[in-house]
Amino acid sequence: MDGDLPGLVNWTWGLSLIALTIAIHAIGVVMIALVLLTIRSWLAKRHLGFHYLTPIVICLVTAAGLLLAVLHGIEATIWAAAFLWLGAIDSRLDAILYSLDSMATRGASGLTLRGPWRMMGALEAVDGMLLFGISTAFIFALLQAFWSMLSRRH
Repeated sequence: MDGDLPGLVNWTWGLSLIALTIAIHAIGVVMIALVLLTIRSWLAKRHLGFHYLTPIVICLVTAAGLLLAVLHGIEATIWAAAFLWLGAIDSRLDAILYSLDSMATRGASGLTLRGPWRMMGALEAVDGMLLFGISTAFIFALLQAFWSMLSRRH
């Protein structure tokens, strides 16, 4: 039974971090969406032409993408801090590199977590897939929302 303890600790930490980062991501996405809804409503009232509206939409999508990237960075930093705190990796730089690499499911940093914590790297990759899926769906929905406005003006 004692041999199962490290696995249980990995799952407990990993699932807790997944829940925390998804909650942070959801808060961030909802806040971005509310701001963009306000801007979209404001733009709809202005009746701008296609040539004025297109660069505005491009800038809004770019800004949303940048904010999502910042969210992913914050979430990777949370994982990195956990790795450091647990002693799964030694340096801050290695922890953030490992975390970003795992979250992006790239796996090419050459870094590994200490033996008992290796499962957490796989759990972070699962988290990354979920977070990037949320971000991708959000950008797709954002483009759809603005596409209807652009297509009416074209």
